[in-house]
Amino acid sequence: MPTATISEIHLFNALKLRLGEKEAEELVTFVKQKVENEIDDKASKFSTKDDISKLETKLAETKVDIIKWVFSFFVAIALMIIGLYIKK
Repeated sequence: MPTATISEIHLFNALKLRLGEKEAEELVTFVKQKVENEIDDKASKFSTKDDISKLETKLAETKVDIIKWVFSFFVAIALMIIGLYIKK
């Protein structure tokens, strides 16, 4: 077993008595690979500072768009009200 941790060695020794050396090594390797894959999968889901700054930029852009739409809506309503007063 190349460069094994203490927990892997303990697992290997416990399995070696019941399964044999080759089978125990294969099972420990399989379990180690599964754990590494799970850790990599979980680590890829963490947000980085770059992700957060991109999100903040996108939120700022969205805020500006909302302000533009609200202002446009306000101007349209104001023109309609003025039009109603002029019509009378």
